[in-house]
Amino acid sequence: MNNTYEFYKRAKQKVIDLGYENEIVWQTEQSPDHINEQTFLQEAAWVIYCSGFREETVRQHFNLISLCFCDWESAETIAKKKIMCISSAMCVFKNSRKHCAVAEVADIISNHGFANYKKKLNENTLETLQQLPFIGKITSYHLAKNLGFDIAKPDRHLTRLTKYFGYDNVNTLCKEISCHSGDPVRVVDLILWRYLERQQMFKEHIV
Repeated sequence: MNNTYEFYKRAKQKVIDLGYENEIVWQTEQSPDHINEQTFLQEAAWVIYCSGFREETVRQHFNLISLCFCDWESAETIAKKKIMCISSAMCVFKNSRKHCAVAEVADIISNHGFANYKKKLNENTLETLQQLPFIGKITSYHLAKNLGFDIAKPDRHLTRLTKYFGYDNVNTLCKEISCHSGDPVRVVDLILWRYLERQQMFKEHIV
């Protein structure tokens, strides 16, 4: 564990040095207790658009996409105006499948009522999220983490690191680091992912 924790400390400092401290603070403050309808719609859309796209690409367009979807005012509003929302979003970038998926999420929340949906979400988090369009086994962990559930996502970066350090799975790795560092599992995930993602971009050795 000592080598793993030392690696994590170096990774955290590097991520902070690169200017991502606000991201760490944001992830720390996320909590399932704070989820409202607007937050859920925004985070679900973020993960849908990030699936198969570079995060930086999505970030460049997300403010405009948010405006196209009524700034996530409510699921009912988006559902009623979904044709206009999708048409407007197509002017930002042309990916009708993702725009339609976001509109479908709004339909689902509008039909269920957010209070009822949130109850299901708290009872069976991953299974409930996986019923949304474009949210699969891996992306359900991503969305759950962004909503504040204390969980780590087994993406390719963290899975590779987990194997390197000899752990059985990503959550075990992140939980052990969490116990030693005091950082929530979701924050450990974020720091490791951001560090590994930056290292890959700069073609530097990860470990």
